Amino acid sequence: MSEQIKLSEEEITQIKTLQSNQQNLIGQFGQLEYQMQLIELQKDKLVETMTTLQQEEVKIGQELNEKYGNGTVDLESGMFTKTE
Repeated sequence: MSEQIKLSEEEITQIKTLQSNQQNLIGQFGQLEYQMQLIELQKDKLVETMTTLQQEEVKIGQELNEKYGNGTVDLESGMFTKTE
């Protein structure tokens, strides 16, 4: 049979503290990963919205181009200036 040696209370406390700190760290990593996944989902939704807005921008531009031809719009005055 192998020789058994009793650890001191200080050594046991150090090991228990280390294990507790490791478990806390693992929990924090889990929370961080969860938050990162939520952020990734939010980012995906924003990208979808951005794509929709870009498509709408192109559509409006095409409609204005078909109606008025090539030109620029001054949003302050509401005037369209044709370019040649």
